Amino acid sequence: MKSLAARLLALAAALPVLAVLAAGPGVAAPHDGTGARPAASWTGPLSTRGRYVVDANGERFKLKSANWAGAQGTWQGSGNVDEPANNQAGQVSHNIPLGLDRVPVARLLADFHELGINSIRLPFANAVIHDNAPVPDSAVAANPQLRGRTPLQVFDAVVAALTADGFAVILNNHTTSYRFCCGLDGNERWNSGQSTAQWVDDWLFMVNRYKADKRVVGADLRNEVRRDVWDDPNWGWGDSHDEYAAFEEAGNRILQADPDMLVVMEGINWYGIPAAGFSHGRPMLTPVRNLSNTLIDSGKLVYSAHFYAYTGPANTGAGSGPGSTNDPRYQDFTPEQLAQVVDDEALFVTRAGQHFTAPVWISEFGAGGRGSTDAKEQAWLHSFTDILVRNDTDFAVWPLVGWADATGGPLDTWALLSYGPDGRRTGLTDPGDWRAADWTRLIAAPGASGPVPAVNHWNMLGLDHADQNLSRRMLARADWSTGNRKGNCPDGQRLTALARGDSRALCTDAGEPAAGSGDWTTVTDERYVTGGDWAYGYDKLQCPDRTFAVGYSVHNNGMAALLCAPAAAPLPLNGRTLWFDRGDNRPATGGSVASDWAPGRYKGQCADGEYLAGVASTWQRLQYGAPAALLCRPLA
Repeated sequence: MKSLAARLLALAAALPVLAVLAAGPGVAAPHDGTGARPAASWTGPLSTRGRYVVDANGERFKLKSANWAGAQGTWQGSGNVDEPANNQAGQVSHNIPLGLDRVPVARLLADFHELGINSIRLPFANAVIHDNAPVPDSAVAANPQLRGRTPLQVFDAVVAALTADGFAVILNNHTTSYRFCCGLDGNERWNSGQSTAQWVDDWLFMVNRYKADKRVVGADLRNEVRRDVWDDPNWGWGDSHDEYAAFEEAGNRILQADPDMLVVMEGINWYGIPAAGFSHGRPMLTPVRNLSNTLIDSGKLVYSAHFYAYTGPANTGAGSGPGSTNDPRYQDFTPEQLAQVVDDEALFVTRAGQHFTAPVWISEFGAGGRGSTDAKEQAWLHSFTDILVRNDTDFAVWPLVGWADATGGPLDTWALLSYGPDGRRTGLTDPGDWRAADWTRLIAAPGASGPVPAVNHWNMLGLDHADQNLSRRMLARADWSTGNRKGNCPDGQRLTALARGDSRALCTDAGEPAAGSGDWTTVTDERYVTGGDWAYGYDKLQCPDRTFAVGYSVHNNGMAALLCAPAAAPLPLNGRTLWFDRGDNRPATGGSVASDWAPGRYKGQCADGEYLAGVASTWQRLQYGAPAALLCRPLA
């Protein structure tokens, strides 16, 4: 964790860039497409309300983004790292954002504004944090004020310049080492080449480094998690390759360090052996349907996914060789089929009122532009941008900046902006790029704007393998149910549902009673049972009157304790017994009733206008202490 003095030094290092921005000659005034400077058009930090990202005033802030790559590294893994032929598209980034050798940063930012974007996904490698060698002078030839700086210090200056000019910046942990890219490159998981603990520590270092800048709005936890030579990532197995658990841990540690950050979680990009007869595929966000993430601060989670024409739901994208398959690519689908696939793999998350509801940011997509004659890729991009427009989806195109040769020909035709050795630009908005029409339609598409109403949340607790303590209050206190797995709702939410036999639960803040002062109560026996026997013959854990359940603990999958919080005002004591020992018993309408947060298990759920006051269970008849009934009482 960086000290305040270290953060001040980092800010001081960025000041020369701001001076250059102020004095840069011939730079057009940046704008947001309406004539107003972005600096005047939004206020950080960002949060979420349902499927939308909002600014500090609750106004919709649609992420219209691009990836400014380079600090993740461009070396392809063999040969001299400084030789262009050994780097992606012949571009040597020297592990800093591309283009600083060719164009003053002020001109770069003006060109970004011209594209109509409002935010930057800024990839970095963990190696940046630990690299103390200054970049070569040639790497910052067009920005001599950056000479003698390390990659991280250059990154600092880029972040400061972007945010001072009105852009929102989302930091993206793209790689561990500087090696680019993809497949079996040693960067497959967050803990490839490093431990999970080191990865989390690096994130805390980055978050604390930029904490004072409220236009550094998000932490995109890891890029394209995928299989390595021997092992798959998984979602919820509880082992060292469990992306769900690792992302939950990192996200909550980040929010403890900086509650203002968005936490961006990308799904599994690839698992399995890409060969006929073996299980393989690109699940992306599909596991979230049944096992979604819950953070200690509601309204901070954004999910993300990547789509490219040449890949597919079960196609690696390899053109030939042992890593290629014959499965359909996204470009092989009809527009209708593509829309269904994109919804199944990602956009379903935006459906309102479910345990998984969150914004979805398509944080990478793109296509080869100027000079490309790939008709299938062109048709795919048109269909894909149609989907983004129709669904009012947040997006980030890949990549933003690339090199051009001496004649202006882009080395990486996917780049939106390419710069020659003399700084001459060949850009998407210059004549001759077939992508311009689709891009213009995407940037100018109508969508939700203005104030976004506050929403209710329904969040999962899953004690499948470990505690899930999401209450800041309880994190600061001693273990309230020693020896048992326990789950606490985020502060401001209450327990509203339990599953029978797998230790999962649901929290909500719908109609949440105002919290009162006083201690929270751990209930382990029937001493607080009042109002008669509401579950005859069953063991009952009942909250004291004027309190409501906010957490629970289990031993194996049997009920061990309830955690109850006081309400500020008296709560009704009449109620009903809701049995779910022989089938689901959930409301016909209300929160998260159209989604399954405990597949294969019976679920009991109080209505949105009720609070959970008790849980009944038994060890008789081979029920092993699994919850069988809830005591649901009205909120008013």
